[in-house]
Amino acid sequence: MKSSPMKIRRLGLLLSLMLTGMLLAQDGPKDLPAAPSASKQAQKQPPSPQAAPAETKPETPAATAESTSAQGTNTEPAKTGTSPAPQVLEAPPEETPQTTIIRSVNEVNVVFTVTDKRGRLIKDLQKDDFKVIDDGRPDTSIRSFQRQTDLPLRVGLLVDASNSVRDRFKFEQESAIEFLNQTIRAKTDKAFVVGFDATPEVTQDFTQNTELLSKGVRMLRPGGGTAMFDAIYFACRDKLAKEQQTGPMRRAIIVLSDGEDNQSHVTRDETVEMAQRAEVIIYTISTNLTGSKNNGDKLLKYMAETTGGRAFFPFQITEVANAFAEIQDELRSQYALSYHPSAFVADGRYHKIEILAQNHKGLKVRSRRGYYAPAR
Repeated sequence: MKSSPMKIRRLGLLLSLMLTGMLLAQDGPKDLPAAPSASKQAQKQPPSPQAAPAETKPETPAATAESTSAQGTNTEPAKTGTSPAPQVLEAPPEETPQTTIIRSVNEVNVVFTVTDKRGRLIKDLQKDDFKVIDDGRPDTSIRSFQRQTDLPLRVGLLVDASNSVRDRFKFEQESAIEFLNQTIRAKTDKAFVVGFDATPEVTQDFTQNTELLSKGVRMLRPGGGTAMFDAIYFACRDKLAKEQQTGPMRRAIIVLSDGEDNQSHVTRDETVEMAQRAEVIIYTISTNLTGSKNNGDKLLKYMAETTGGRAFFPFQITEVANAFAEIQDELRSQYALSYHPSAFVADGRYHKIEILAQNHKGLKVRSRRGYYAPAR
């Protein structure tokens, strides 16, 4: 029993050490409680198509947009396994751009159409027949040139389903279905269908199946207001710019509408900017059959011309099918070139471009009017 006091003291010391260790363990992670909530915040999904344009404004310009980091960056924290906190803390705000990733930081890609004085498509020109003007400076460093007869198509069909087109909606649906059946090739092309009134609605996502596309068009029902800019913005940013590709392709949107926008969250210029960033050509078919041009027709023409497309103004409903046929022919009769601007600066600014047919008189080249250079 003489050793009992000694044993008691040792036991007390052991208990004291254990309590101290427990207190230290509790004090250790006090600087981390915010990490899980920060991770959840970073993992929030983007808003619905209606709200997306209102809350999203491109921040990182680019000369080309063959892939996209928009929204993709929102899912990165989920890949960090058991350590989400460092990923959230290391990512600065500017690393979550909206829609622009470029293949080559100083290469500009341009798809264009050539017509003669009578508007007939010219399909047999060569690289030496063209000259590029970049911000007013002749630029001869054309890296590649192609006639785009057989390049894959990625097409978005956007149909105005607002009340303003109710009386002619059925015929427009049938014309759109015929266009898709004649244009989309099963092994190389894809298309999607979006109906829009106050909000855009995808009734058929990207597919090569023309039967599914036809069903998507027939699902559309007219009603509500018109948010055309929101629909185009959404189609460029969330559909066409994000479509994966293994080689060159053409991206186009066909908008069937009267152009009267009254509920969009984004502006006309923001819509055109997004189309230029995503390298999308916009074709528009007006459903205004009054015989006189209104503000909606002017908007349709502006968006088409600034992106290298074309605006159609049928005088009667039966001519809508003819407009679709001309778009189909044009999509198979285009050229594409890429070049390095001789005075390239990664300034994030908009740069004007012009393609000239230099060896032939009376030819008109139609292309997008500019591009956004990447920012440093």
